[in-house]
Amino acid sequence: MHMTMTDRQKELVDLAGWLGREKFAPRAADYDREGAFPFENYDDLREHGFLSLCIPQQYGGLGADYQTYMMVAAEIGRHCGATALTFNMHSCSMLWSGPLADDLEMTTEQRERHEERRAGIFKRVVEDKALFAQPFSEPNTSAAAGKAPFGTTARKTEGGWLVNGKKHFASLSGAANYYGVLCTEDREGADLDAKDTLYLAVPGDAAGFEITGTWDTLGMRATVSRSLNMQDVFVPDELQIMPRGIYYKAAITWPHMFMTLTPSYVGIAQAAYDFVVQYLRGEVKGGPPGKRRSNPTKQLFVAEMKIKLEQAEALFLRAIAEAKVNPTKEERLRAYAAQYTIMEYANDICQLAIRTCGGSTIMKALPLERLYRDSRCGALMLPWTAEICLERIGREALYEPGERDD
Repeated sequence: MHMTMTDRQKELVDLAGWLGREKFAPRAADYDREGAFPFENYDDLREHGFLSLCIPQQYGGLGADYQTYMMVAAEIGRHCGATALTFNMHSCSMLWSGPLADDLEMTTEQRERHEERRAGIFKRVVEDKALFAQPFSEPNTSAAAGKAPFGTTARKTEGGWLVNGKKHFASLSGAANYYGVLCTEDREGADLDAKDTLYLAVPGDAAGFEITGTWDTLGMRATVSRSLNMQDVFVPDELQIMPRGIYYKAAITWPHMFMTLTPSYVGIAQAAYDFVVQYLRGEVKGGPPGKRRSNPTKQLFVAEMKIKLEQAEALFLRAIAEAKVNPTKEERLRAYAAQYTIMEYANDICQLAIRTCGGSTIMKALPLERLYRDSRCGALMLPWTAEICLERIGREALYEPGERDD
């Protein structure tokens, strides 16, 4: 991507690019074929400190802010979409409880407790190299889209919480040490309320915690996003990632937090374009001999891909530059537009890439068919699916907060 970066940002993006080219990309086909989690990639991420990317420097992390994370993740996605997508789940647990939480209003008591608890969580990552997942989705609720309380509940008990419920599409299943479960406090005699949302780190070895189901999917196969069942799982107070109700406040006032899935698909779109250029120039190992760049039809397809890529990246860069607490209405609408455009254009670009290069690229010996399958998953990703983005753009463009039809 073309933008002015600080020296530190460039250093981190360049390191992610080196890992992607030398380590992640050569392994991607095998992990996809087997539907296996990329443990080797995470060994590399640990070795180079990337599990601490979004942890503030005062806690021993690399201190990346939101914009830096988004650029690093896009570079990882350029080489392995599934690694980028799962890396998002871990990084957001750190980002949300770190610099994002610093922007949110809390009482003095909430701030002090949060400071103590997040220091312990960050220590688990910095010193113990722990990996965190972040399961949103539930089988029977729309809570991930911010429209309802989570069906997974947590009831206060001495020293912590008892968690009950089910999550599906839980990436890093079996690989994570902790699962950052979003749930609603179950208060006796009261209805479940989205404002009572809790964000708890459920230990992967806790009694009553079970990973179920299989993961044999169209794309993003190496995310291994199986289901989680929790029955009276005890989570100690020290593993409360955010104070009660603060996640809800973040969802309302820091909406760009839900854009963090998009870098994976920005990277996939860039990878598809890169492949086509190299393929038509005769530079792809295993591709046809000779150059195929003189065909006018192929040149037109490449031009269309480039235009879509530039449009998607331009929106992406502008939207992440605007990310902050309490964005303006236009900034919020632009975030939805960026999410929608990236998720749809990534697949459009991959389709054009296959049409441009021809039938040989549907073979699994080349990466393009995997990029195509992975790209198709983007529009389905909660909490901002393509349809949710369109619905919110249309409604929020036409109504100001609190307005109703007479």
